[in-house]
Amino acid sequence: MKEDLQHLQLLGIFHYILGIIVALFSCFPFIHLTMGIIFVILAHQPPSGAEEPPPAIIGWLFIIIASVIILIGWTIAFLIIMAGRNYNRKKHYTYCLVIACVECLFMPLGTALGIFSIVVLIRDTVKQIFEQGGQLPVDSPK
Repeated sequence: MKEDLQHLQLLGIFHYILGIIVALFSCFPFIHLTMGIIFVILAHQPPSGAEEPPPAIIGWLFIIIASVIILIGWTIAFLIIMAGRNYNRKKHYTYCLVIACVECLFMPLGTALGIFSIVVLIRDTVKQIFEQGGQLPVDSPK
């Protein structure tokens, strides 16, 4: 039983780390967001040379697509961090299991963490720990 508690604590820490990594990787589209803003600004400037600036719609596409990708990435990162918090608090078993399954889509780190999380979560003793809010069962050896 104490081994299960240690595993849950480690899973919580690893979920925090993965959430931070996902949040950082979700910041890469800021490059495209910046390019889109520059395109929109240049489209409204009078042409200074022989070349025409790109149309403003191109800039708006960059802005919208980059913003959506950033928002989705940060949302996933937040959900993973919340799963780590739930592992540490030993609450919301179903939420943790669903996030573990979703993490399997993000290769390679998410897949490894998702599989390890599922392996730990399907144990009967871990289910009991979640049902009792992190308390060790009375009849279990300490």
